[in-house]
Amino acid sequence: MKLDILAFASHPDDVEIAASGTLMTHISQGKKVGIIDLTKGELGSRGSAELRTKEALIASELMHIDARVNLDLGDGFFNNAEKELLKVIEQIRYFQPDVVLCNAHSDRHPDHSRGSELVSRACFLAGLNKIETKYKGENQAHWRPQSVFHYIQDNWIDPDFVIDITEVFEDKMAAIKAYGSQFYNPESKEPTTPISSIEFMEHIKGRAIAFGRIIGVKYGEGFTVERAVGVKDLTSLK
Repeated sequence: MKLDILAFASHPDDVEIAASGTLMTHISQGKKVGIIDLTKGELGSRGSAELRTKEALIASELMHIDARVNLDLGDGFFNNAEKELLKVIEQIRYFQPDVVLCNAHSDRHPDHSRGSELVSRACFLAGLNKIETKYKGENQAHWRPQSVFHYIQDNWIDPDFVIDITEVFEDKMAAIKAYGSQFYNPESKEPTTPISSIEFMEHIKGRAIAFGRIIGVKYGEGFTVERAVGVKDLTSLK
């Protein structure tokens, strides 16, 4: 399955928090989009791996994405090593994305930066034809995405570019709220976490407003780049 954009996340809900507006904006333009979750988020203080898997399915349906895979690499313990790299390479070669999105280089949760490095490295290695992989019983051809961009999640990072998500912002919030076990629920008896308060939901909206203000729109999502971005038309830039 050829995808235009493939977004990787260290945990289910990372993409929804930081890049779901961007994915839905491109889906509305006819682009094919998928998500790869590196882990099931099984170490989360609230909910369970089984529940988060169900919530991820609901969020995926709300976003209308074309594919979602969970690699189950081990929440909190996955490494940037051969075993994990090969599993990510297999997904890159299978979906052949033009653009890959992944976690921020640095963030509050250490899995985010670890996942960022893992995916970035795998994107390069996936283009080397001497690395042989099989997926679903078939030999895979080498493939390297054109671009790798890092979404900005918890910690503030100055973005290199911002995507206007104004038209899909409410849909983004609905996708986030699909993870009822993780976010604000006044009836929940589970432990309080940094993302379970009502203030965190306000933070998501405030972050979107802050990024949107940079480019003169109501809501935005910010990204950083690994190399300079090439453009043909200066007048298309905001």
